Amino acid sequence: MTRPPEIEVLRAGSLTTVQDLGRPGWAHLGVPRAGALDPAALRLANRLVGNPEHAAGLEVTLTGCVLRLTRATTVAVTGAEVPVRAGDRPGDVGRPLTIPAGTVLRIGPARRGVRSWLAVAGGIDVPPLLGSRATDTLSGLGPPPLRDGDRLPLGEPQGEPAPVDATVSPPPQPELHLTLRPGPRDDWFTPTALDRLLGTAYTVSPVSNRVGARLTGAPLPRAVAGELPSEGIVLGAVQVPADGQPLIFLADHPTTGGYPVIGVVTDVTPLAQARPGTTVRFHGPQR
Repeated sequence: MTRPPEIEVLRAGSLTTVQDLGRPGWAHLGVPRAGALDPAALRLANRLVGNPEHAAGLEVTLTGCVLRLTRATTVAVTGAEVPVRAGDRPGDVGRPLTIPAGTVLRIGPARRGVRSWLAVAGGIDVPPLLGSRATDTLSGLGPPPLRDGDRLPLGEPQGEPAPVDATVSPPPQPELHLTLRPGPRDDWFTPTALDRLLGTAYTVSPVSNRVGARLTGAPLPRAVAGELPSEGIVLGAVQVPADGQPLIFLADHPTTGGYPVIGVVTDVTPLAQARPGTTVRFHGPQR
């Protein structure tokens, strides 16, 4: 009996997960969206190999990974600046690469940025849950993070690989400027706190992950003491725990929380490639 086509995980790296565009629409049941931290990068990788944009690929974090493809196929890597090698052949980030069956694909450590996205023609065909194949590292929904020796089934290719694509992911920046809309609990903080948040620089903490980007810098003083009943949390919410250090929630964020939210970042995508020590500055929305 012929074995179905698969990806064999030879080295999983620090954190490699299956990701698609997530599972929106389930927050009322306590299920966050999850999905690729940079959806545009995953869409681009899928276009390059002829997949629908929502097809599942792999999100590879910082240290890279080593895989074996058991069928002849086309792959594409987008996102961070990483070395790509298929057998003895070098590949390029942002370009499709056709490889024969049995090829070992190496995605090396990121030279710049943090995360890469790998698309394979046909997509990763693990069973969907609530309409998505995405790994949610907080709730545990979806397939677990990859481990050495895992095997992932591949779907049937549905389209022709793209010869070129004009969309190029911008390189990661040493300083990020994020738009912040104040509220809903900015009144729990002193006027000094919001001025401080919008007027000083913060840095990305080493303990950041897919749940949230923890920042270090000037603490944000509270005007209201005491506990806040748990309430809804959205993507980009800037929650302030008891230590006064802001936390920006990302794709695997919880759906409720008990610390006050001073504001919401309108686009968290740049944080997908933010290494520890990256400077973050907030500014208000344009009038």
